[in-house]
Amino acid sequence: MREFASFSSATQRYIRRSLGIVREPDAVERYSRDPVERVTLSAQARCYERIPEIRERVPEHSGLDAVEPFMAPLVGISAFDLAQDRLTSFSAYRFLYERLIGAAARPWLLGAFCAASSMPHILPARRRDLFLTITESTATAPGWSRREPSFYPEWIDLGADDAEADPSS
Repeated sequence: MREFASFSSATQRYIRRSLGIVREPDAVERYSRDPVERVTLSAQARCYERIPEIRERVPEHSGLDAVEPFMAPLVGISAFDLAQDRLTSFSAYRFLYERLIGAAARPWLLGAFCAASSMPHILPARRRDLFLTITESTATAPGWSRREPSFYPEWIDLGADDAEADPSS
């Protein structure tokens, strides 16, 4: 919870809405504030249709035969999310993807983040900023916890009177 609170309000909103897209059939309608956002959310929902497949393909070992069917779609979805400019650090990316895919994906998230951050549609300055958020301890971690995340941020619907008080809108 503390880590989530450290993210900017735009990052928090993006994470909540991304998790909602996976869990809620009416997410696009619920989270879009205008027609442009509706189009972006619809594209994200289409992209996220592969998440169940990715969850099933999380490799149990590092053999290359198991890596490609998992990493290729993971990098594609990651590239989409990073291009939205709302996930501004590896920790925000990891926070979201641990919840989208599960704890078993942790060993693979740094590689997917680096690959997606390297894509040509990510501007060079943004690429640099994303890479600079990877700490030495993250890059050299000897292992990863298999414990599933316990905190999942929820979307809170505000009434019309409360909309101005929402820091994440």
